[in-house]
Amino acid sequence: MIILAVSGCEGFLDETVYNQLAPDNLLQTEDGVEALLTAAYAETSLGGSKYHQIESEWSTDISWQSGGGENVYALLYMNFTIDASEGNLFSRLWSQPYQGIRNCNVLLDNLQDASFPVEKIDEWTAETRFLRAQNYITLYQAFGPVVLRTSENDPLSQLRVGEEEMENFIITELSESIDGLPAKGQEKAYGRVNKDIATAVLCKFYLNTGRWSESAVLALDLINSGRYDLYPEYEDLFKVENERNKEFIFVRPRTHLSRSQSLDWMASAFPAGFRADPVSGLLWQSTWANFGSQYRLYDSFYNSFDPNDKRRNLILTTYVNTSQDTLTLLGNDDTRSFKFWPDPNADGAAHGNDWPVIRYADILLSRAEALNEMNGPTQEALDLINLVRDRAGVDDLVLGDFPSKESLRDHLVAERGWELYTEGHRRVDLIRMGKFIEFAQARGKNAKSHHVRYPIPQQAIDSDSLLIQNTGY
Repeated sequence: MIILAVSGCEGFLDETVYNQLAPDNLLQTEDGVEALLTAAYAETSLGGSKYHQIESEWSTDISWQSGGGENVYALLYMNFTIDASEGNLFSRLWSQPYQGIRNCNVLLDNLQDASFPVEKIDEWTAETRFLRAQNYITLYQAFGPVVLRTSENDPLSQLRVGEEEMENFIITELSESIDGLPAKGQEKAYGRVNKDIATAVLCKFYLNTGRWSESAVLALDLINSGRYDLYPEYEDLFKVENERNKEFIFVRPRTHLSRSQSLDWMASAFPAGFRADPVSGLLWQSTWANFGSQYRLYDSFYNSFDPNDKRRNLILTTYVNTSQDTLTLLGNDDTRSFKFWPDPNADGAAHGNDWPVIRYADILLSRAEALNEMNGPTQEALDLINLVRDRAGVDDLVLGDFPSKESLRDHLVAERGWELYTEGHRRVDLIRMGKFIEFAQARGKNAKSHHVRYPIPQQAIDSDSLLIQNTGY
């Protein structure tokens, strides 16, 4: 029995809700298929995305947290003391992706026998395979290889697959979904997957698994398509009014109308008693929320920017509080990311800024990184990085300044931090670039090599005797 109860999200999740309908009935109508596909989208979109953004930075060189109910588990990530009992590992990083996979498997098990036109079945199949692969990417980046479920008829207990099988499955799913997906602009609604989204996700997956040549080729395909460009002003890129732009390739739409489908970052980014930003003139609105949980940036990260870097302008360093005092945040590891600029129509913590999962700047930097890993520093790689730097208002890189592959890799570690902070990339980037444990130890953390993966949640192990815990936990 399938139970669906899914809320709307800027149109693409605004579907009829079906309750307690068996697949045999549900999947005999187009509305039924769309309802189950909507459920798969809802799980794959990770609900309110703040946790997934901050989880990727709490254990890195960018940010830390204090206060509120979140602090109980934030400390585990920040101090590398997380264990299998941490509840979010199960509820957010394990159970939710597997729920999305379950919905995808139900669709795939039943679509081929449904009485729909072949072209509809092919497109739904491609869309569903992409969503299933995306959920497996979430699991793989958190836990490494996991149990691979490809049908609702699979045994309840299974062994985890190996690295090669896990990676090859994801690559095959994404590769084969591309042909069946609609071209950009032909998808059914904003936020639905298209060929370019699947290409970008596969490009990044190749990058994260060290398949440099394959990643470089797909990045070039997107670059040469002419469909994408850097938004002119970095400081305006993430505002609600500018969210449908040529830089955003893969977006998770958010709405201020529903907390569960909002981007609730700002409620923890506002410093205590925030009234105004004296630099931008931003004034507090009574409809906004300011949580006890506070997301703070390290001074070392802020100070690593070039003073002329426009990307740094979205980091709050001073503010006026409700007592009309002007307070400084620098010097106490307390600056704040205002990248997802407050939504004027926000309802409490629910802001409507879309979350860009992959944008064009990321693709430019990804190709540059792949080229460097293959060939060492080249002018082409630097030209790609300089496109991103030019928008930020900082000087171009010069090839002579990078005598080795390692030297340009070290710069890319920094450049990706400056460009992509608060967007959910840092943990995976540092792991890929071999800096995750090194940087944590430099901050005095008791980080060990096994911390590049989280422990398999204890609830999952308790429910399946064949599940083996990750090494070190």
